[in-house]
Amino acid sequence: MKRLFTLFLLLTAPLFAASREPVRARHAMAASTSEIASRIGADVMKKGGNAVDAAVAIGFALAVTWPSAGNLGGGGFMIVRLADGTAEALDYRERAPLAAKRDMYLDANGNVIKGMSTQGYKAVAVPGTVAGLMMAHQRFGKLKWSELVEPARKVAAEGFEVSYQLSKSLSQKSTIDKMAPFADSRRMFQRNGRFYDLGETLVQPELAATLARIRDNPRDFYEGETARLIVEAMRGNGGIITREDLRTYEPTVRVPLRGTYRGYEIITMPPPSSGGIALIEMLNMLEPYDLKSMGWHSSAHAHTMIEVMRRAFADRAEYLGDTDFVKVPVDALISRAYANERRKSIDPEHASTSKGTPAGKTESTETTHYTVVDPDGNVVTCTYTLNDSYGSGVTVRGAGFLLNDEMDDFAARPGVPNDYELIQGEANAIAPKKRPLSSMTPTIVLKDGKLAFAIGSPGGPTIINTVLHLITNIIDFGMTLQQAIDAPRFHHQWLPDQIYWEAFDFQTDTRNALEKMGHVFRDKPGFSDSDLIGDAHGVMIDPQTGMRLGASDPRRGGAAVGW
Repeated sequence: MKRLFTLFLLLTAPLFAASREPVRARHAMAASTSEIASRIGADVMKKGGNAVDAAVAIGFALAVTWPSAGNLGGGGFMIVRLADGTAEALDYRERAPLAAKRDMYLDANGNVIKGMSTQGYKAVAVPGTVAGLMMAHQRFGKLKWSELVEPARKVAAEGFEVSYQLSKSLSQKSTIDKMAPFADSRRMFQRNGRFYDLGETLVQPELAATLARIRDNPRDFYEGETARLIVEAMRGNGGIITREDLRTYEPTVRVPLRGTYRGYEIITMPPPSSGGIALIEMLNMLEPYDLKSMGWHSSAHAHTMIEVMRRAFADRAEYLGDTDFVKVPVDALISRAYANERRKSIDPEHASTSKGTPAGKTESTETTHYTVVDPDGNVVTCTYTLNDSYGSGVTVRGAGFLLNDEMDDFAARPGVPNDYELIQGEANAIAPKKRPLSSMTPTIVLKDGKLAFAIGSPGGPTIINTVLHLITNIIDFGMTLQQAIDAPRFHHQWLPDQIYWEAFDFQTDTRNALEKMGHVFRDKPGFSDSDLIGDAHGVMIDPQTGMRLGASDPRRGGAAVGW
């Protein structure tokens, strides 16, 4: 039923979206892909916790209820903006192990070995999620750490009702193939072929025990029993993560990137996420155009959006990487002057070709995002991931959680596409302790110095363009947050030189007009064998009433919960 409802939404959006209201609450709001997790976040704020407390609790809850992307064994990015205007970007992206080598995924002839960076123990980068949530709590939290982890532990121990989306995800062929070599993954998540059906209860006692250890001592993940279990699994299966890797892992506090768009201020993620730079660059290129007069998803609007996407992703491939290791020309890339120069090559009547659109001179689809606003106006927007759906497929024996395959986000061989068909440059080559380039784009938008809305999405490289769609849908076309999230999306990432699109997005005459311009559509809708792009979740503040307006994406379920 949910699947049919989603398709109906896409078929009729944004017309049908006009009748969909966001969730309203007077005090606080949490929006995520899991109603259980969102409710845990709302409850934390109701008992006196702030937005950061709620974000920590949601992060642990999603590790239980959303195993394809919610995680202990992955990493991500969080932007915190306090009511007094203070803003920080917390980078808890995974790091390459100390034993990682530049050519570790190449054969004797220098060719990339298929699957080596996406499945199994050697695909795993050092996880950062637990350390990142711990840092957020230490810097900004109000409630006790144990109060934030315990709700997730309780759900893991007592179980929760399997949704249709989770049931389908666990039993689909790609997940079966991913988990096939790993006995603990098959046992825990697929009951060795007796797949979970809608409404059944999924209990995870080993994960509950791990969460109990983390509740009592968060460093257990990096130096205690949980660390021992991770290293033991690595030693016995060809992995390269060591006790030293875990013990020395540290998240990083970074300065958020800032830009403006039509009188709004944009606060977004700096490198090693590529999302913030690309987003600001695209908004800078778009601002001189009157998108509203073109008409939403008309051929002129789509053409303009695609051309700025093409140029931003070309720059992504050429310049972006971990700024702790390589020099990234951040200021130049997000400057108005650079955007003006890039815009000069856009022909309003004809498509560019990506081969003829090099970088200017100067990533998993299974990620998840959540957004929280508390009664004081503090806001957290957080995107974290295992990279691919269910990460590397590896469940840590005795610990009950999946490990990432984030090493695939490096350029195994610069110039060769990764699992998302992204071309990666020399700046993103593998090196010990380096963070791989990401597309995660948690973003906060201000108007007159006050929070307007906060958003983000999963979706591998489509994340960046999903956030772009949401911002322009709201600011240029006057959509509500819910309408902006419901509306169909399209995506272009420079190479391959194709338009990724959702079913029912373009009218036939619009598609014909774009093809006459020289644009090429992918053979089928969607991205990575899915007919959906992104899974956005956000919160908006009504400037007149201060009411919290929460919106969750219908594409994969989820809910906004407030009080």
